[in-house]
Amino acid sequence: MQIENTPFGITDWSDVEPETHQGEHGYATWRTRKFNNIRVRIVEYSPGYLADHWCSKGHILYCLEGELHTELDDGRIFTLTPGVSYQVADNAEPHRSSAPNGAKLFIVD
Repeated sequence: MQIENTPFGITDWSDVEPETHQGEHGYATWRTRKFNNIRVRIVEYSPGYLADHWCSKGHILYCLEGELHTELDDGRIFTLTPGVSYQVADNAEPHRSSAPNGAKLFIVD
């Protein structure tokens, strides 16, 4: 990741307008900031959330609250709990998320 042309700044996430994205089950609420080609988000998944797609985008993802299950297309499943993160490169391993009891994440991609 190359961070360029981004002056020092702070983000008060409560001031960032939320967007709702429907999943196959449940929904995700995104608060998003963009800094040139870098997207930074706080994402909250509702209880019972299941993504409606397989994602090939690279991310660095950090679990703030709850529990996130990430399934890879080869069948492996990983569980994130508060304080645990994962990273995956663009077009490396398709993955999809679910949050049986809800989750809150910090994501950079």
